[in-house]
Amino acid sequence: MPRPWAFLKRGDMFGTLVNTIAVIIGSLIGMLLTKGLNEKLADGLMKGLGLCTLFLGIQGSLKGENTLILILSMVIGIFIGTILDLEEKVNHLGYLLEAKFRKKEGKKVAIAEGFVTASLLFCVGAMAIVGSLQSGLTGDHEILFNKSMLDFIAAIIFASTYGVGVLFSAFFVFLYQGSITVLAKLIAPFLTDYVIGEMTCVGFVIIIGLALNMLGITKLKIMNYVPAIFIPILLCQFL
Repeated sequence: MPRPWAFLKRGDMFGTLVNTIAVIIGSLIGMLLTKGLNEKLADGLMKGLGLCTLFLGIQGSLKGENTLILILSMVIGIFIGTILDLEEKVNHLGYLLEAKFRKKEGKKVAIAEGFVTASLLFCVGAMAIVGSLQSGLTGDHEILFNKSMLDFIAAIIFASTYGVGVLFSAFFVFLYQGSITVLAKLIAPFLTDYVIGEMTCVGFVIIIGLALNMLGITKLKIMNYVPAIFIPILLCQFL
């Protein structure tokens, strides 16, 4: 009988480990830079990042082919996320850390916001899904290595504004991508190019919502939308 962590010895998780370390190192560098940013500059950077994120969301959302799958996935996914209250659960963890750091540093640290924003940006996308599947199925980590470089740069920029919350998102990256890698052989038969395209479309629509929050236009509970990303796996079997 295989041991629970046997997949680590096979190297299936190596790509995810590299990605996680890249986020950690990038976050630490960004946190060092944040000390030199005044409030006006930090706000300007945040709005700039919001615009870039909006562009990425619009660009990626065009990968979908079936609008009905997008609509149904969002409705069903948001229903599930709201019932489970994922936003509140994730934010609660962030607030606990926030309280601890506030006592330690004597100031407010927006850990919850940084954690949720960075986690979504790093995990909602085709590279996270396809790269994790490739690692689990073939042991080829090329996609996740490329994603690691992108996430490293993004972590520096985000941590310079959000601070330590971005660092904690590395654990979410590990759990999310690691889970897909471990389950790869089970779900691979259902993940055709068409299904992945629809999942990517839903994911980037959620990224648009994230960008609107970053720009201060909306206050959407984006974490409640995350289950919608996986609904196309079921819907594409019937539609």
